Amino acid sequence: MDKFDGPGFSVCLNIEVVDVSVSVSPSSDRIGSDHLLTIPIPLPANSPNYILGAFKPACNISITFADGKTRKQVPLKKENGQTILVPLFQSQENIAGKISLEPVQGKKVEHNGIKIELLGQIEMYFDRGNFYDFTSLVRELDVPGDLYEKKTYPFEFSTVEMPYETYGGANVRLRMYMHYAFISSKESSHHYKFMYKHIHLENYYALACVRNYGPPPSINNSIKMEVGIEDCLHIEFEYNKSKYHLKDVIIGKIYFLLVRIKLKNMDLEIRRRESTGSGANTHVETETLAKFELMDGAPVRGESIPIRLFLSPYELTPTHRNINNKFSVKYYLNLVLVDEEDRRYFKQQEITIYRTAETSA
Repeated sequence: MDKFDGPGFSVCLNIEVVDVSVSVSPSSDRIGSDHLLTIPIPLPANSPNYILGAFKPACNISITFADGKTRKQVPLKKENGQTILVPLFQSQENIAGKISLEPVQGKKVEHNGIKIELLGQIEMYFDRGNFYDFTSLVRELDVPGDLYEKKTYPFEFSTVEMPYETYGGANVRLRMYMHYAFISSKESSHHYKFMYKHIHLENYYALACVRNYGPPPSINNSIKMEVGIEDCLHIEFEYNKSKYHLKDVIIGKIYFLLVRIKLKNMDLEIRRRESTGSGANTHVETETLAKFELMDGAPVRGESIPIRLFLSPYELTPTHRNINNKFSVKYYLNLVLVDEEDRRYFKQQEITIYRTAETSA
């Protein structure tokens, strides 16, 4: 018999592709109801044009997915808490579209090349500035030359391997996104004379959400365990499965075999444990996502308490195990009992969360 642990008691796709227009502007960075994304162009802090706001964009840039009107979109929360709709992809899909560049006011724009890149990227919040790429695909769209008028370039990434799902946690973020670079080779007007010699017009936009689906596990055993405190408390708990999909229901029972402690309530919690880094640099963050009251009042010997907990209301992700040797995400059911002196007794059991196509939003 186990004992209680108590008493006492937490695709970046580097593509500048959006199913919407993208224009470059030094003044804003927002997503409006028309899905227009304006991208700021960085200037040196000591630039007089930067101070006076005299800089004008070199050209307008727009990117469109080939299947943008029909592809499913899902909500994605950005780092600043804003939620936007982004296209949904799965591993082995094709990503295709076109990028258009148009010089403003008919001016010539000289460039050293145009490219678009698809990135899968992991960012550790405690290691800001360092990004770990697990996918990097580049398409060179044009050789160095001049732009006099609007020009459109098609692009395609075929059968893209996207092994990991999009994830945003307490200490880590995994993104798939597109990144484009248009590099101006010279100052093409007086407005640029205080700028860098090479002007990079770049847009990093987390435009893609990756979700991968799989069949239900072939083996899914129930969880049954006896726990207690010697000569004081002895209970048996049972959960119907050890692996649950995101819209599943946890069904189980709690049996009180011996009760010599004055208990006043019992809760079942869903906890997410995120582990990032390795060795001495390992960071562990535990978050309680749900707290479900099973019992209010003192139980008696022989009493049985049913469990029926729906997972769909909670913001769960699939279990992630050692993603690119950078992080893991695990889920636990935590059974908590509280006595009349507010001492807490708990027993924790790991479960696996998975995603199926039939049950995913």
